[in-house]
Amino acid sequence: MDKLNEFTQRNDSGQWSASNAQAGVEGSAQAHAQAGAQSSAQAHAQSSAQANSMIRDIGLAGAGNLKIDWVAAHMPLLNQVRAQFERERPFAGKRVAICLHLEAKTAYLALTIQAGGAQVAVAASNPLSTQDDVVAALVDRGVTAFAWHGATDEEYHTHLNRLLDFHPDAIIDDGGDLVATLHRDRPAQTTEIIGGCEETTTGILRLKAMEAEGSLRFPMMAVNDAYCKYLFDNRYGTGQSVWDGIMRTTNLVVAGKTAVVVGYGWCGKGVAMRAKGLGARVVVCEVDPIRALEAMMDGFSVMPIVEAAKVGDFFVTVTGNRDCITRPAFEVMKDGAVLANAGHFDVEISKPDLHALATDVRTVRSNVEEFRFRDGRRVYLLADGRLVNLASGDGHPVEVMDMTFALQALGLRQIVEHQYAPGVHTIPKELDETVARMRLAAWGVEIDALSAGQRTYLTSWHSD
Repeated sequence: MDKLNEFTQRNDSGQWSASNAQAGVEGSAQAHAQAGAQSSAQAHAQSSAQANSMIRDIGLAGAGNLKIDWVAAHMPLLNQVRAQFERERPFAGKRVAICLHLEAKTAYLALTIQAGGAQVAVAASNPLSTQDDVVAALVDRGVTAFAWHGATDEEYHTHLNRLLDFHPDAIIDDGGDLVATLHRDRPAQTTEIIGGCEETTTGILRLKAMEAEGSLRFPMMAVNDAYCKYLFDNRYGTGQSVWDGIMRTTNLVVAGKTAVVVGYGWCGKGVAMRAKGLGARVVVCEVDPIRALEAMMDGFSVMPIVEAAKVGDFFVTVTGNRDCITRPAFEVMKDGAVLANAGHFDVEISKPDLHALATDVRTVRSNVEEFRFRDGRRVYLLADGRLVNLASGDGHPVEVMDMTFALQALGLRQIVEHQYAPGVHTIPKELDETVARMRLAAWGVEIDALSAGQRTYLTSWHSD
């Protein structure tokens, strides 16, 4: 059976479940011997990780382990993938480098890859989203880590290069910095890479730009382009986590206010939908006429950013582009406007323009900077303009990331076990559907199946 279809199969009751989930010889001598060998390997990995890592404080591991255990209890898909990986060891003998936001859910992904036999090392894709206790817990569990919260730009790039000193065979990236560093600063090392996976819209845009100019030297799986990623992670995950971060950071009410959403891709759709659900009036700013039309027909106002700036109370950028809110908008904003970014890099809200206009800048709450202008107006920038849902919160809900990280883990296996050409590749449809069926099964939901006649009808040009 093909590996993509082997993972899930229908049993006699019609339910979907992990194949051979109860298989094995528990209690046998073979199982005991295997457990002993794995225990020894784990002890060696833990010792190596502690000796080679660059982290804040290993003493924080206890709190981080509690966070990881919490998400593991709510990630049934990744638990199924981990069980399969433990049996089949698809990454045995491989080194995998992971550059993601380092919090509990990504930590559990790293541990799932480790369970597949890989030596795993991690670095942060954003210095403000790193949770030091979770990083310590990873090291405690044998994952080498190069990260701490609040890393400077110099420290951030040092961590990336230390991760590459690990000489990985495969990578998981978020935003494209690891891939870019490899190609720009260490091109000879690209020949060591079998391939990898990219998590984000921003990262895939960068990869496609590299592919277009012929400079991408190994295959990358575009996980973000999978239906089970962008329809759910980008929309429901971003929608909820952005407002979680804003409300946790400001302690301000959303109902009755005007939320300006800059960008109406899948992330923007989620942010707008949740703002509406919280009782806000929603204004969308777009440069794409089709998306602008979609926002109008979804019931939202659409206008240029300078016009929206006059009425907005909350501003959220979700474009993946730079300079989306700049000086002309700041000059007409209401006193007390709150600015938040949910794009990957901190370039969507122009911080240079804010500093140029401000006569005084101060931190008024954790993760809240106040910029006071000459006329006395104040605007508030959250999380230094970085990803508000991660820098000021815990990121997307656990169950949503369970789907995304199941795709990441299975996508990485796909690219390691098959010979893909250099370039950007789409997650196979069968793999996407496997994850969807796993999620439905975890909820106890059954769906219909096409009959043989229906399948024939859909592939025929005849109408009878």
